[in-house]
Amino acid sequence: MTLAIMQPYFMPYIGYVQLMKTVDKFIVYDDVAFINRGWVNRNQILVSGKAHLFTIPLREASQNRMIRDIELDNSTAWRVKLLRTIQQSYKKAPHFEAVYTLLERVLNSDAASIGQLATQGLRTVNQYLSIETELIESSSIYQNQQLKGQERILDICQQTGASRYINPIGGVELYDKPTFAAAGIQLQFIEAQRADYPQFGAEFVPWLSILDVLLFNDPAQTHQLLERFTLR
Repeated sequence: MTLAIMQPYFMPYIGYVQLMKTVDKFIVYDDVAFINRGWVNRNQILVSGKAHLFTIPLREASQNRMIRDIELDNSTAWRVKLLRTIQQSYKKAPHFEAVYTLLERVLNSDAASIGQLATQGLRTVNQYLSIETELIESSSIYQNQQLKGQERILDICQQTGASRYINPIGGVELYDKPTFAAAGIQLQFIEAQRADYPQFGAEFVPWLSILDVLLFNDPAQTHQLLERFTLR
């Protein structure tokens, strides 16, 4: 059984979705510290031909609090603003209606925290693309918060019965293949390849939110793009 573990990101870039698709079980790592100015509550979309950063507002976000405990800040109409931005920027995209409806459903869910909202977004994208990977929140099952770093990842792999663990390429300096091998687990790193597709006829802007991918590509085309990665 192949496993991956990642913090919940809201509508992440294509590499995150590649990782989800490649494994049998995906652990949503929601009981770890929030990272300020990270990608948990932020991503980029295409506005006027350029990358535009959007941010989900949070209440009392701090690196001293776990992702699952940080509530959404509903003091402003940020959902309406984000949907309006998507509508204004992508209304001529070929799959606007389907993806706008998808995003609207996620934003109007009963999620109270950024962890819940991001996870709901991941589940909805998987459902739209018919990705059958099982998503499990780490806070719901693994009681090992006393462990840190590689030790905790290994413990989750062992509790889950994983024989292979795949991590984004950014973790190559953090995780050690011989240590995993000694525990009977194959460690691999996934690296996304740039996957260009037609946007609005201008110069391609890569590495945007999965929303951009879905707005310009139907599910079958998206699956072709999701195959563009290497494993090390």
